[in-house]
Amino acid sequence: MAPVERLGPFNDVFLIPPHRFGDDRGWFEETWNADRFRAQAGIETVFVQDNASRSKTPGTVRGLHFQAPPFAQAKLVRCPRGAIFDAIVDIRHGSPTFGHWAGVKLTAESGRQLWVPRGFAHGFVTLQPDSEIAYKVDNPYSAEHDGVMLWNDPAIGIDWPFDTSAAILSEKDKAAPKLADLPVLFEYGT
Repeated sequence: MAPVERLGPFNDVFLIPPHRFGDDRGWFEETWNADRFRAQAGIETVFVQDNASRSKTPGTVRGLHFQAPPFAQAKLVRCPRGAIFDAIVDIRHGSPTFGHWAGVKLTAESGRQLWVPRGFAHGFVTLQPDSEIAYKVDNPYSAEHDGVMLWNDPAIGIDWPFDTSAAILSEKDKAAPKLADLPVLFEYGT
């Protein structure tokens, strides 16, 4: 099994390879094991909700989303069907990487998962038709704490791997504020 990798400039964001067992019939995959994730990446959490979405058309952007405290969420993200480009932005004020981003392609074929800690905005674009995303979260959904920031904020400069002029977005995501216009919601180290 491949080792866990840090993603981008972040010490607490991890790309986790699949733990697959295969034979001539195909494979079985373990997508979450508390002991293994603790040993490999120091991830200690209790997940309380699983979420999934499916996007029919490539170029569908969802995000950049987050939940504010006290309902902030850490996420374990995977792509069980198709392919996505997943992007995160550090929105923790006082962090040495505040406003920095990282992105990674997640596919059903690779099985890699992305660990996104609290204090990061998260979003993705679909790269293939009928792509699906599935993720576990450590806090339940709270409409009052639901947040969004602009997916293509020029001050952040995410290098999205598609023709961004053809992005398919929800009204909520189209109207999202830039990072500079968000209130202070997360403090680094708290």
